[in-house]
Amino acid sequence: MAKMFDNIAHKYDFLNHFFSLGIDILWRKKSIRLLKGRPSEMILDVATGTGDMAFELLKLNPKKVVGVDISQGMLDVGIKKIKEKGKESIMEFQLGDSEEMSFADNAFDIATVSFGARNFEHLEKGLGDMHRVLKKGGSICVLEFSQPQAFPIKQVYTFYSRYIMPGIGKLVSKDKAAYTYLPESVQVFPYGEKFAEVLRKVGFSDVEIHPVTGGIACIYIAKA
Repeated sequence: MAKMFDNIAHKYDFLNHFFSLGIDILWRKKSIRLLKGRPSEMILDVATGTGDMAFELLKLNPKKVVGVDISQGMLDVGIKKIKEKGKESIMEFQLGDSEEMSFADNAFDIATVSFGARNFEHLEKGLGDMHRVLKKGGSICVLEFSQPQAFPIKQVYTFYSRYIMPGIGKLVSKDKAAYTYLPESVQVFPYGEKFAEVLRKVGFSDVEIHPVTGGIACIYIAKA
């Protein structure tokens, strides 16, 4: 898994924005709006990749944003962004497994994961570790692809993700497997109320489900 993301790190941001027509940026901004007003001094971004969500989280005025990811290639791109933006004093990215994080219990006010939860080898274990590092009453925010059900969004999205995305992904990133993996992983990932049940099972409460763009993705907010 880490090797696959290392391979596409150099084109990851471009392809994400290209495939979603830039709408992924709006989804992250909505996630931040949903988190506003909650304690946000210490924030963790799991599966941070190149840091797109981590940089958005700065809008919550935290003292520190820590990003963790299994791909050093992705992190290298993100660390370069931190230096370019002069955010070394407030941001830190580090290599780590989302299912066995090195952070102490009750260390963060907010923990987020955007488009990374479906990559957890064991979903409950990954979400459970996020619950562990959150303070009591802290917030989790999960932004993840879903499966739209309404006609014609469902049919268009299915065709696009199965036939268009892998071809363009291979052409630009030289790694077709990575963009074949995306639609396949979305197909087997629980969404909506099924994902909310997983959050409750590992200890979260007050789960909110916010579908975006016709259900192509969902934002889940819950309390530790």
